[in-house]
Amino acid sequence: MSRERILLIGAYGQFGSRIAEALARDDVDLLLAGRDLARAQALADRVGAAGGARLIPTRLDVESPHLVDDIAALAPTLLIHTAGPFQRRDYRVADAAIAVGAHYIDLADGREFVTGIDRLDAQARARGVRLVSGASSVPGLSAAVVAAHAPRFARLESVESAISPGNRTERGLATTRAILGYVGRPFPALVDGQRRAVHGWQSLRRLRFDDAGTRWLARCDVPDLDVLPHRYPDLRHCDFRAGLELRRMHFGLWLVSWAVRARIVRGLERHATALLKLSNRWIDAGSDTGVMAVDLVGTSPDGKPLRLRWTIVARDGSGPHIPATAAVVLARCWRHASPPPGAGACVDLFDLHEFMAALDHLPIAASTQVLVNG
Repeated sequence: MSRERILLIGAYGQFGSRIAEALARDDVDLLLAGRDLARAQALADRVGAAGGARLIPTRLDVESPHLVDDIAALAPTLLIHTAGPFQRRDYRVADAAIAVGAHYIDLADGREFVTGIDRLDAQARARGVRLVSGASSVPGLSAAVVAAHAPRFARLESVESAISPGNRTERGLATTRAILGYVGRPFPALVDGQRRAVHGWQSLRRLRFDDAGTRWLARCDVPDLDVLPHRYPDLRHCDFRAGLELRRMHFGLWLVSWAVRARIVRGLERHATALLKLSNRWIDAGSDTGVMAVDLVGTSPDGKPLRLRWTIVARDGSGPHIPATAAVVLARCWRHASPPPGAGACVDLFDLHEFMAALDHLPIAASTQVLVNG
């Protein structure tokens, strides 16, 4: 078997660096790529002793007009794209992967980007490569959670997911921009059997976690809202919320969402740098514990109501490893068995056990609770 050559774009970013740390333990050539070669070299110096990978700091600009040639010169067998936000990106990196004959994985959480990747399916099949979009917490992990528990239902009718990072956990500019892009703005969701418009960072809800206290949540526009109803046609309800641990931040953003909704404020993306700087002034408050929950509701095989809640808790600031892990799992799986060609969202590509096994060295634990049974 030839040695795999993985090109990691955005390697020194919030999630890229976690992927680099994990794959540095593997027997691969790992090209740590980004526009800043010094930062790529610093990452290589930091994780270089982790294991058997050969680390190669590399300068690469995804906006370059010579992107295909630049990537071809690096000769990757797999390209992992972490340089978001993806909400307004095109598919030039995925197109380049097809052109050079490399498999492709991205960490996109942009709804249109993830659901639109299948437009490249024919080209990917013709070239014999696999393109996967959304190898992150959503829809990668959330879809794996639903797939793991769906067999317990005769009919699965509702899926509601929620994520709340610990305030003391590192946050990145790309993620901030992605969230601010839909605050106060309408988007479609399947709610109580009907497709209707909801608004970003509204419809507040409070959820109590045994290991993380009470977290406030608000609606977010994520790929799950399209991907899961397509995968599970019996669903009558599919919702997603996220929350900021500090109430001053969560409710401050909620208040501003009304100004956006009323068109008093045009949008918040252009304020991402300033708002991230403001949030970092409070980074010593709150906790370093992040949580994610997935509630599944439906009917059990014996005809009784069934409601389950799957929860994952990440302590000691380990939360950012969760959205980085799906790409690691896929990269390792594909080393042993080449994936079938094609393009699509990150659904049905790994199981939940594989995902959790990749996190077993971290203070991260998951559990499933039966909330209603009969």
